[in-house]
Amino acid sequence: MTSSSSAESVAEVAALTDEQAEAKYYGWAEVWARADQLAPDGDWTTWLMLGGRGSGKTRAGAEWVRSLAAAKVTPIALVGETMTEAIAVMIRGESGLLNVHPDEERPVLKGTSLIWPNGVEAVVMSASDPDRFRGPQFAAAWCDEVAKWPDAEAAWDMLQFGLRLGDKPRQLATTTPKPTRLLKRLLADPLTTVTRAKTSDNRAHLAPSFLDTVVGRYRGSVLGRQELDGEMIEDMPDALWQRGMFVPVGPVVPERIVVAVDPPVTGNERSDACGIIVAGRVGEGAVVLEDRTLKPAAPLAWARRAVAAFHAHGADAIVVEVNQGGDLVKSVISQVDPNVPVRAVRATRGKWLRAEPVAALYGRGLVRHVAGLSELEDEMCAFGNDGRSDGHSPDRVDALVWAITELLLDDVSPRMRRV
Repeated sequence: MTSSSSAESVAEVAALTDEQAEAKYYGWAEVWARADQLAPDGDWTTWLMLGGRGSGKTRAGAEWVRSLAAAKVTPIALVGETMTEAIAVMIRGESGLLNVHPDEERPVLKGTSLIWPNGVEAVVMSASDPDRFRGPQFAAAWCDEVAKWPDAEAAWDMLQFGLRLGDKPRQLATTTPKPTRLLKRLLADPLTTVTRAKTSDNRAHLAPSFLDTVVGRYRGSVLGRQELDGEMIEDMPDALWQRGMFVPVGPVVPERIVVAVDPPVTGNERSDACGIIVAGRVGEGAVVLEDRTLKPAAPLAWARRAVAAFHAHGADAIVVEVNQGGDLVKSVISQVDPNVPVRAVRATRGKWLRAEPVAALYGRGLVRHVAGLSELEDEMCAFGNDGRSDGHSPDRVDALVWAITELLLDDVSPRMRRV
């Protein structure tokens, strides 16, 4: 916008009465919204809004709920990954519900309920606890960042049972996309309508420094296409792991369990994460039970977490890489609990070569995953032959490789040896 047009806009606003200025400021559909931020036409049950970071997804969700409240659609479910995130982003955030209403329409947050002056009520809920969806019933729902939900399908399914009030219950799911099972399911559902938005579409409302540094740095990369352009990035053609290899598994009783640790060189804010993976042997195969990766990862912090995982799962040993730190790595675990058995391993080949035999076990269907390991699976599918994952150290992958090697490949592998 030129300086002359800016001056004209200021003069135009100055000429408005207070009522006219307020109407313009809060006139979402009439003044501010892009087409992709408005509820689509048609006979849909789920509106899925896929967008990059800062593309205006939260504002679209808050404004949609505002329109429902004005139409006295009640009650409404507001579902975030956690209660904390739901309140911080969906309700109190800059584009959240408390900031998109004029004073006389603004709801009040009372505990986990949001109540409008006209009596409409919304209930804040956490997707991290699917069982909490049993019982409540709703006429509409706004679900934020569904690609991040830890047990997404279970939470979504439980919500569907409660979405049963009114003439036509509907829901909006806003998220930066990841190729999760839930998103793939929603995209294939004929009752889902999809809108898409890029970060750059919302440039008028983003800081220039963000556009210059973050957008400029990641534009065109795999990470940028997902996080900025809102693309659903599937498998890398040359990756060791493909998403179809991740076979879900229910409750199991492993014969042997290990906690594998890939400690960082340093433990400050800029250091790599400490990969911590729990896995167990079941028959001829293995099951990955938990990802307890930690960042930032000061030595005592990751040691405490690894020991806690050891005790929580009744593990047989902690397997820890000692390429960086040697005996100091083992001693820091001993400081936490000197009775925990520690198996020190040392890599003698590159990350890709170490990972190949483990990936081959996945290809044979011998390694399965419990639900909720999306961050590990994302890192595995982005792991390249340069030994990096989306340009970063593959700390989760490294720990996984140590765990599965210990359980299924033993210590005869030429790519690593126990010390």
